[in-house]
Amino acid sequence: MADLAGTGGPFDGLDGLGLDEVRAFVFDVDGTLAHRGPDGRAHPQPGAVDVLERIRASGRRFVLFTNGSHVRSETMARALREDGLPIADDEMLTPVDSAITYIRRRHRDRPALLFASQVVRDWMAEAGIPEASGEEADMPAMERAARAVERGAPLLTGSWARGYAGANGIIFSRGAMVTAGIAKVTGKRPKIVGKPSRAAVEEIRTRLGIPTDEIAVIGDDVGMDIALGRMGGSRTVLVRSGITGATPLDKLPESRRPHAVIDRVADLLDLLG
Repeated sequence: MADLAGTGGPFDGLDGLGLDEVRAFVFDVDGTLAHRGPDGRAHPQPGAVDVLERIRASGRRFVLFTNGSHVRSETMARALREDGLPIADDEMLTPVDSAITYIRRRHRDRPALLFASQVVRDWMAEAGIPEASGEEADMPAMERAARAVERGAPLLTGSWARGYAGANGIIFSRGAMVTAGIAKVTGKRPKIVGKPSRAAVEEIRTRLGIPTDEIAVIGDDVGMDIALGRMGGSRTVLVRSGITGATPLDKLPESRRPHAVIDRVADLLDLLG
């Protein structure tokens, strides 16, 4: 199945999507290109490898943007290669990439209290972002963070979504859990720097070197992937193989709907030529 989201009317085919005019692609990983099993390994979806190779053979570029943020992006790229997805290190983006760029631009030289793995903390330090001294990321650290946010410190998060699609159902976002606790007690809404956010749009534009209105965003989550694409003025394709599943879209405002809906990523092959 492949449908095009109209302006409130019935879905009526993908012919008008114009993927031949797209200069680059942004793909979600979990639920779109792969499903992650209980062992943490990514299992590529049927057609995923063919789609990426078809895009590369056409001379166009792509990046994978996942909201996973526990390891470096090049480490994640290497793991996905081992699991069968043909991607290079510079074709992988995570919220840490966009967070580093955002903090450097907006909060240069300000120390950050990080609720992150040691790998990510080291990565931030290498990028020149000083870490606030004090407790490890536990309950006392959460209270310290809440006090700082209450005094005006920005509350940044890679994701504000419940989680992402795994092979056996949703995998909850630990970052969202921590952020939600701080947001609850302070009454402050977090600033998202992963999907969907202006910071992520800017990171995609910078990495690909292409205006985002010439890009297509493909993913399984209306609230993250499609919202990201809409925010950047990109074409958007919802893949039904992940977290959105059979969720009806006709109740959504037109501005939040994907431009197209497909059952699986392999359905893109006929459109890529």
